[in-house]
Amino acid sequence: MRVDLSYLREMSGGNQSLILEMIDIFKNQVKEFSEGLETHYEKKEFEKLGKLAHKAKSSVSIMGLNDLASDLKRLELSAKAGKEQEKYQSIINRFKLDTTEAVKELEEVTRNLELYI
Repeated sequence: MRVDLSYLREMSGGNQSLILEMIDIFKNQVKEFSEGLETHYEKKEFEKLGKLAHKAKSSVSIMGLNDLASDLKRLELSAKAGKEQEKYQSIINRFKLDTTEAVKELEEVTRNLELYI
């Protein structure tokens, strides 16, 4: 399992409605982040790429995707500095892969939580 909802459970005080809402927000943001990261990379808008990586990092951290969050932090800092551009695409690809898998896992979590609400 890629996601770890420990932090989300702690932050929400175990409030299942809040957990479901945060999961829903994350699932909606993922597509926007993926498209934005790709667009900024293609247009060589590295400052914007770094800023979006920062926003995405916060979202994936909440869902416990800590390795991906570390990669996004590296992307954020590198892109803002315009350095290591050869690494940007691989981090964006990893973001897409990991978040696609995470969304599948979260859909299962959502189905199970909804049984108890």
